[in-house]
Amino acid sequence: QVQLVESGGGSVEAGGSLRLSCAASGYRVSTYCMAWFRQAPGEEREGVAAIDSDGSTSYADSVKGRFTISKDNAKNTLYLQMYTLKPEDTAMYYCAADPCTLPATIAAMTSQQELLEVWGQGTLVTVSS
Repeated sequence: QVQLVESGGGSVEAGGSLRLSCAASGYRVSTYCMAWFRQAPGEEREGVAAIDSDGSTSYADSVKGRFTISKDNAKNTLYLQMYTLKPEDTAMYYCAADPCTLPATIAAMTSQQELLEVWGQGTLVTVSS
């Protein structure tokens, strides 16, 4: 059974940092394209960052330079390191995986997110001003 489990969310003050983790089971992250999404209350879900099977990354403009997506193939885990957090980063964060049937850019994965194969249950990030 393919499964993703996020962790690492929490409450921080503006300017703080958090690292989210997404543990995968049932498949190898080294062979999948993966992404982080987020959804704030009352807002549509938006793509944050993507990483392809070879490790190439892409980011939404709103997080570029502040967030870093990475994966540890040995631990079969995806990460999102978040620095200089802002109140507008407050959202539920989800990881998603796809067997690279879509272009592995955050723009493509966002526009066709309904086609992504696996989703986690989400982890909440709250940034206070």
